[in-house]
Amino acid sequence: MAMKRRLWCKSAQLCHCIHRNFSSSSSSLEPFKPPPFFPHRRVVVTGLGMVTPLGCGVETTWNRLIKGESGIRALSLEDLKMNGFDRDTQSYTFDQLTSKVAGIVPSGTKPGEFNEALWLDSKHGKSMAKFISYALCAADEALKDANWIPSEQDEKEKTGVSIGGGIGSIGDILDASQLICEKKLRRLSPFFVPRILINMAAGHVSMKYGFQGPNHAAVTACATGANSIGDAARMIQFGDADVMVAGGTEASIDALSIAGFCRLRALSTKYNSTPQEASRPFDCDRDGFVIGEGAGVLVLEELEHAKKRGAKIYAELRGYGMSGDAHHITQPHTDGRGAILAMSRALKQSGICHDQVDYVNAHATSTPLGDMVEAHAIKSLFSKHAMSGALAFSSTKGAIGHLLGAAGAVEAIFTILAIHKGIAPLSLNISNPDPIFEEAFMPLKTSKKMQIKAALSNAFGFGGTNAALLFAKIP
Repeated sequence: MAMKRRLWCKSAQLCHCIHRNFSSSSSSLEPFKPPPFFPHRRVVVTGLGMVTPLGCGVETTWNRLIKGESGIRALSLEDLKMNGFDRDTQSYTFDQLTSKVAGIVPSGTKPGEFNEALWLDSKHGKSMAKFISYALCAADEALKDANWIPSEQDEKEKTGVSIGGGIGSIGDILDASQLICEKKLRRLSPFFVPRILINMAAGHVSMKYGFQGPNHAAVTACATGANSIGDAARMIQFGDADVMVAGGTEASIDALSIAGFCRLRALSTKYNSTPQEASRPFDCDRDGFVIGEGAGVLVLEELEHAKKRGAKIYAELRGYGMSGDAHHITQPHTDGRGAILAMSRALKQSGICHDQVDYVNAHATSTPLGDMVEAHAIKSLFSKHAMSGALAFSSTKGAIGHLLGAAGAVEAIFTILAIHKGIAPLSLNISNPDPIFEEAFMPLKTSKKMQIKAALSNAFGFGGTNAALLFAKIP
């Protein structure tokens, strides 16, 4: 009854406002007054959740990361998810793949393993592909970490979700195509479309907890996770929500996705016999990225809202920069102009100077051109600060591979943890650094304990889309 009364009051106010504006404008033909001014609202991080090839959960992943452990392994036939095909077709497909390594989330019931059965409820289970399950798991950890499971209607209306993905469930599309080839279309699941829609990860999180604020899903290739977080922060700053559950998710380790990237010549092929050496950002012997899967989810919150309820605050999100290369569908411009623009815009918005940034979590995926271009952009933008060795930077993809749509979110969490715990994580497999590096300008080969007051996280994607997030320690 109270809820109905509240909705009626809101409708009455809106109708009165519309009538007043219409009457005054039609009689005097005067322009509308400017929109209401929204005071500056600061955004902080109060919860973290992760599912990665290093394990299920933030602590498991982080502890293994800073120790220099790897979550990359050799692909098996079962990893291709071709159960609807005969064994000969499966074997032929596996043999044709030029890359046979991947960053796969460890599954099972042991601590640190992902147990999918826990996230497939009886009501919605059939409509959930694995990328949705990963998002639910990471969101649950983040919300519990933030101690934010609201029960009041007003709080649910001011809590939103912004979780995107890069590809969705290609495996389901492959299975559906097989039904058409076999003329068995009547067997197509009625849940086929809900399983492949990328926005369904955000949708399921929203439904599970009753969040009725903004429901958003960015799809910007490998910048998705960062854009989802940045967009969510803007929603809080603009007053659309007080709390946002934000991040990215991906589960594209399947025959068709891997075959597509192989044909694009984007994946590593030289290290099939030594999988843990395959992802080697910034190393001269890199030959392509290692495909990975997982999810990263943050709870973002308006600062005063967080302080009022006594929430734990990891860091403040102070800057969000975006740009477009306007150059090529897969390759960045060699001068790194897109990366420089995104980082510069994040810095400008943050009010933090270049020489006040202590750490950069680079997007570097282990591709020959991409890593070199980003290194050049960091060197160009940070100049003397980078060349003096005062700026620490690394690519954590050496340990987990490239999580595509989830990469920007997972690596944003690594950046936040670097600030919170005072440790900059290492880059794995740098035995022969790229010639662009010299003297003190060198990616971290070991995790480094240091005070980190401000840090950048980069994420770049196909189509020339770039995003940078700047986090800072808050007193």
